[in-house]
Amino acid sequence: MTPAPALFIGHGSPMNTLERNGFTEAWRTIGRRLPRPRALLVVSAHWYFGATAVTAMARPRTIHDFYGFPQALFDFQYPAPGAPDVAAEVAEAVQPTWCGLDRDQWGLDHGAWSVLAHLYPQADVPVVQLSINALKPLAYHLELGAKLAALRARGILVVASGNVVHNLARIAWDRPDAAFDWAERFDDAAARQMAEAPGDAVRLAEHPDYAAAVPTPDHFIPLLYLAGMAAAEGAALQPLVRGYAMGSLSMTCYGLGTEPGLACTEADGAATLPAGVPADQTNV
Repeated sequence: MTPAPALFIGHGSPMNTLERNGFTEAWRTIGRRLPRPRALLVVSAHWYFGATAVTAMARPRTIHDFYGFPQALFDFQYPAPGAPDVAAEVAEAVQPTWCGLDRDQWGLDHGAWSVLAHLYPQADVPVVQLSINALKPLAYHLELGAKLAALRARGILVVASGNVVHNLARIAWDRPDAAFDWAERFDDAAARQMAEAPGDAVRLAEHPDYAAAVPTPDHFIPLLYLAGMAAAEGAALQPLVRGYAMGSLSMTCYGLGTEPGLACTEADGAATLPAGVPADQTNV
């Protein structure tokens, strides 16, 4: 079996779920070029808590983990089936690291379904979601990603969802498609690191713009899972999509094992956040 691809998607605002813009159209193009996998394993920035766990319920609920957005976003459902058997495979693949089987607590948060709504809009591919253990250092996540690489040979497509640059406290409403200099510098440094030595991705924490680009690690860590998988296979990562939103968000996406003809897209028009809602308080 040809290994399933793996992706990192810069997901931006939850409103990208409902909008058709340069980024969501790029995601749809990627989705049309992807094979139909046996299952999807999503590593989302928004399941960030003190343990490593994987959803293992037959019917994961759609979690609306935000506030201040239009009712249409709260009404959105992504009714993909779960895959308890795949969850068990994930837990087995990462041993001796402990990974709990969550049979009734989590589900699919917006870091998962805002992206899958465009990659697999029919919601007909089974999905499990892996938590990000907030108590562990960056190297832990890189190593866990390397362990997950074996799942690709079993037809499991990994989707890591976050943002390379994610600083909601410094959102610039007047720069919908532009980035601050420090955001561009860090995003470019990450692209070089992914292309040259993804196995050393934790070195990005030493970059002078890391503190501004990554004030909290939750959205950056998903990239480390893809970097770990690439390093395990001796592969490099190239961007699939480049672009920015509101000054302090990078929408860059990466692919591993995607078809060679899938060229990098320069996109714009990413969804913004609702007016009047503090940008750094809308997402749980």
